Amino acid sequence: MRQKHFYQQPSFRFKKFVRKGYAVFNSMHKVVNIGVVAGCVLTAMPVSTGHAQNAATDDSRQRLRELELEEVMVTASRLETPIGQAARLLTVIGKEQIEQAPGRSIQDILVYAAGIDLVQRGGHGVQADLSIRGGTFDQNTILLNGVNLSNAHTGHYSLDIPVNLSDIERIEIIHGPSALVYGAGSFSGGINIVTRKKAGEKLYAHTEAGMHRLRGMEVRSSFRTATAGHSLSAGHNSSGGYIANSDYDIYNVLWQTQLRPTHASGIDIQAGYNDKRYGANTFYSARYPEQYEETSAWMGSVKGEFGAGLKLVPILYWDRHYDRFDLIRGTETGRNFHRNDTYGGNLILLYPSKLGNTSLGAELRREDILSSNLGNPLPEPQGNYKRSDSRTTTGAALEHTLVRNRWILSAGVLLSHTTLLKKVYKWYPSLNLVYRPTDALKLSASWSQSTRMPTFTDLYYTTETHKANTGLRPEKSESFDLGIRYTSSPVQAYLRGFLLRGRDMIDWVKVNPHDSKWASWNLTKVNTRGLEAGVRFSPAAFAAFLGERSVLSVDYARMHQSSDTQGLISLYALNYLRDKFTAQFSHQLYKGLSAAWFFRFQKRMGTYEKFENLEKTGDAPYPAFSTLDLKLTYPYQHITLSLNLHNLYDTYYFDKGNIPQAGFWLTGSISYTFEGGKN
Repeated sequence: MRQKHFYQQPSFRFKKFVRKGYAVFNSMHKVVNIGVVAGCVLTAMPVSTGHAQNAATDDSRQRLRELELEEVMVTASRLETPIGQAARLLTVIGKEQIEQAPGRSIQDILVYAAGIDLVQRGGHGVQADLSIRGGTFDQNTILLNGVNLSNAHTGHYSLDIPVNLSDIERIEIIHGPSALVYGAGSFSGGINIVTRKKAGEKLYAHTEAGMHRLRGMEVRSSFRTATAGHSLSAGHNSSGGYIANSDYDIYNVLWQTQLRPTHASGIDIQAGYNDKRYGANTFYSARYPEQYEETSAWMGSVKGEFGAGLKLVPILYWDRHYDRFDLIRGTETGRNFHRNDTYGGNLILLYPSKLGNTSLGAELRREDILSSNLGNPLPEPQGNYKRSDSRTTTGAALEHTLVRNRWILSAGVLLSHTTLLKKVYKWYPSLNLVYRPTDALKLSASWSQSTRMPTFTDLYYTTETHKANTGLRPEKSESFDLGIRYTSSPVQAYLRGFLLRGRDMIDWVKVNPHDSKWASWNLTKVNTRGLEAGVRFSPAAFAAFLGERSVLSVDYARMHQSSDTQGLISLYALNYLRDKFTAQFSHQLYKGLSAAWFFRFQKRMGTYEKFENLEKTGDAPYPAFSTLDLKLTYPYQHITLSLNLHNLYDTYYFDKGNIPQAGFWLTGSISYTFEGGKN
């Protein structure tokens, strides 16, 4: 499918599936409504509106509908599902929306989602901890095209993935425990990054420069052979840093091959490399501003899909992550080495019938670590590595989705076992219900359970500032959700509420403020209640000069936590984001020149240890803050010019105590796209 220009791409509302050979669609034998993602789409992003269809013929309308159907498949279950059939609460950020945002990395894009808490230590993809619904950075599952890349060493590295922004087709966010979909580690939610499989351009090149000696480039190329499509992308970003010891160099390389010998069968191959070197000013301790880190990640996977009726989907994957940390840059003081290997396989069977879709999945996952200080002592050291540990997780999942008139019911269960708990098998059920009283209105409810194993850092990280606990128990969660969404041509709105009950929550704590070390601990319980709401509309109807693609949207999420921690001081689990408000306004300025404004306000609960001159002066609450970003874009033929103005009013703020984020930062970029004919 040839890529369409963003300004020309219409959106449609579908009343039925087309009569083509889409196996999943045809297997339903039901009328399913597929609408604009609206309430589930990131509110801080623009949405295209359809006007071109007025001049289209019936045949062209039908063809455009077929193309649109191919773009609304999401992985809200073990296999891709039409967005209209997805029973779970899902946020989808599309490639056009990513292009409109003033971001340079996946982390920069996710920061505009009101339901996401992104605690950034370094900007522009250096390092960030991602949280969904008040969970910690270790409680989410991160996937690349359905392959689990979550880091068993520590969640600090879960976003070290070899992807450039130009590679991304969409980002899918599942809110709430998702063990049935993403595996037992998906305690509070999951994120699946889906890359472009049908890239229309033969060549894409992007370069940028800006303040603080910022430099960046991306190159992407795709081509086809007889039965396969291939793409290769490479990117490099660097900066001298906005404060002392905040410089960085980041490299990404991603190769993808799609083999399609028949219409019903195919094999997807992906391999990538990510490398980061950065000054880690006060990242892990405010006493040491000269921290430094080098990480690198290799990954590869093979995914097949066979059969038109009964589908068979095998997946094999492996990824390796290296980390070298220096407490004082340029010296061996506090130097740590780690190598984490994760490899495994999945096998999924999908059987469509008149009763719905039934899927059966099995997983085998192995996690190993070699380290200078994490794990059990090795009989003989292996270079820099003196310790090691490993564990194996196995699981089997059964799920059935039933579509009846305006009702969608999805129920399933995951049976999981880990060698961390010998001879212990756990069941994690899930139930989702959707009712559409009208085409525009959608009501949903869900209940699910999940768990998370402690990371190797939780179990073994003992230093001058931390003391680990090898007796940690796995965390457990249970979630209840209710939602309503309204979708019409001028207005889209949603409201949803949730309760997430956590037990045996793992955190680093202190008994009193004067303790010298943080200790890993199982908190008795932490319950999180929350509301998420959003509305969007296009002002073009009464202000045509703003452009037909103008969008005004607001989004708000509020949470409250209650816990039984017996007065313990929390480093992570209780420092949740109570309020997050985002607003976005995109509009035309003059002819092809457009502007997109991104505003966010955040208020975090909990306290942090305040330091001055490398000495602790006491505990302080997190202050509220707001930022405003602007992106100006002007396309001309194959070239697009952009100007990004981050933090326009130069707010001083931080997500993690004592680690200030960048103030005003100006960057400019130029992109070139050569399509070279139909792909």
